[in-house]
Amino acid sequence: MRGWRTRKQVHQVTDAQPSLSDDVRKREISYFIKMGIRTLCLILAVVVPVPWPYRLLFIAGAVFLPYIAVIGANERSKDSPPPTFHTPEANQSEIPLHRREIGS
Repeated sequence: MRGWRTRKQVHQVTDAQPSLSDDVRKREISYFIKMGIRTLCLILAVVVPVPWPYRLLFIAGAVFLPYIAVIGANERSKDSPPPTFHTPEANQSEIPLHRREIGS
């Protein structure tokens, strides 16, 4: 009796994954913000007359922020769609082994 009353799962618009272009744009913005902070750290380390511990902090930011920015830019968000790879169809004809070299 319960079979006809079971509810189907309804997907909301908020359940949709972000598009790849939106994910890439978000990562680009994050990268540029981190690299802007890195540039600011480099300028502060050279221009501002502060004691050496603060200057070393600015230098450390200028040295390590590029690594953090690149790692963050290359990491897909958990909501982004997985990458797709082209797999050949079963009925696609493949070039025979004896014809794969150039000029044959």
